[in-house]
Amino acid sequence: MGLDGGSLSGALVALRYADGALWVLDQTRLPWREAELELRSAADVVGAIRRLSVRGAPLIGVAAAYGLALELTRDPDGLGRACTALVSARPTAVNLRHAVDRVRSAALRVPAGALRAHAALAEAQALHAEEEAASLAIANHGADLLSGRRRILTHCNSGALAAPGRGTALAVIAELHDRGQLDLVLAGESRPLLQGARLTVYELRRLEIEHALVVDGAGPALIAAGEVDAVIVGCDRVAANGDVANKIGTYSLALAAAATGIPFVVAGPCTTIDPGCPSGAEITIEERSADEVRTVGMWGPDPLLVTLPGTACRNPAFDVTPAALVTALVTERGVASPVTGESLRGLLGRG
Repeated sequence: MGLDGGSLSGALVALRYADGALWVLDQTRLPWREAELELRSAADVVGAIRRLSVRGAPLIGVAAAYGLALELTRDPDGLGRACTALVSARPTAVNLRHAVDRVRSAALRVPAGALRAHAALAEAQALHAEEEAASLAIANHGADLLSGRRRILTHCNSGALAAPGRGTALAVIAELHDRGQLDLVLAGESRPLLQGARLTVYELRRLEIEHALVVDGAGPALIAAGEVDAVIVGCDRVAANGDVANKIGTYSLALAAAATGIPFVVAGPCTTIDPGCPSGAEITIEERSADEVRTVGMWGPDPLLVTLPGTACRNPAFDVTPAALVTALVTERGVASPVTGESLRGLLGRG
């Protein structure tokens, strides 16, 4: 149940494979209601990703991996079509393409037919387990790095709703809380779709972590006022030179952190690093519907207009933070600091 039903307790499972289907917690209905969607084809998974029922770069990758396995169960000859559809579902998060390529390769290593579906499912399950293990390692590495930083600001959602296991940046925050080293989390609301207000606050309440919600524009001001000891965010793609794509509004927080001398930390699994992308300038930034900006509650029966109908809008879903503004990148293989092409290659070489 969600906030409409009382208790928020128990482990949060955003995605699970059971009974020949992928079951995902519909994030468009959170925090008011917990409801699972049953997905049985690549098209089902594509639809869930596009409407943000499942979101967060690592979680999208795992969902796409299962989507490919589901499609091969339905249509043993549908590998190529399913790969194309899944990769196109969202362009910025590199984890999606990485997961599809990995499962595709596993399927092609066995003869065509039913065996391919089994191979694809086994690879998807292996990827899922690896991402859960990565989350635990990220939590520990990040908490070691931020020990003593008791007031943390975060942006968008980077917990169990964004990555299998405990998440990425929010996993670090949860580990600091478990260690008794955290006083307060400031969560940016993350307009226009309010992932911070809806999802991060929901997770923080479940974790019983002291928190306060702030409008996006307040983050830099609170940093400048000395009310924040560190900023930590997740990531959707890290270019080969260390530039980071993350939810729109991240760049301004990095600038404020640099201006005041506090750490600006990015957390994500190594699957988020894209060695084939030279810099942030080559990252495709998804531009989403203007209706997301014109309204609030667009998934509900009565979306509320916040401006005049037909108002022209820009809605880039992500921005790019230059590597020079990133204090450290926390991954399951350790920490890159400073964040450079050389330090990223070092992380990838540890695999």
